Amino acid sequence: MKRAVFIDRDGTINVEKEYLYQTTEFEFITGAAEAIELLNQRGFMVVVVTNQSGVARGYYTEEDVVNLHRYIDQRLEQYGAHVDAWLYCPHHPAGRGSYALPCTCRKPLPGMLHEAAQRYDIDLKNSIMIGDKLADIEAGIAAGCRTILVRTGYGADEEQHTGSHTTVCDDLLLAVKCLL
Repeated sequence: MKRAVFIDRDGTINVEKEYLYQTTEFEFITGAAEAIELLNQRGFMVVVVTNQSGVARGYYTEEDVVNLHRYIDQRLEQYGAHVDAWLYCPHHPAGRGSYALPCTCRKPLPGMLHEAAQRYDIDLKNSIMIGDKLADIEAGIAAGCRTILVRTGYGADEEQHTGSHTTVCDDLLLAVKCLL
């Protein structure tokens, strides 16, 4: 079984921008691409798990999400880094049509992590979830992963709500260095 590092996208890899879907608005958080490169070099599977309620709300489409992920992949290549798998939840209770349904993939539920574990033979107990929100941490804990909260994005505000079981680091690069 593989060890993976699950990483939230918005506020962890890229600068938090409400409902980001346009490539022209994408901006790496300093050190994020280097952090992913370090994980690649150490043999961790890198899996991005991201809630994308903008799809459910009608702000953008699933195709927009996939296109942004392709763009991020291209940008990461410039650093010699890559993401092994991208998983996203397009659902939200306040969404429209079929996207308004109750799901098990929306963090803080662990559905995306469980899906990745089944699809890619990942050992969740020996994997890590890194994110900037309590929902990321709760999803990681529910899946049985070690958790790290980063202070980027919403993390500085969320830090007070994490328990002693969660490591806190300033950003993704420092989280990865702490992990390694």
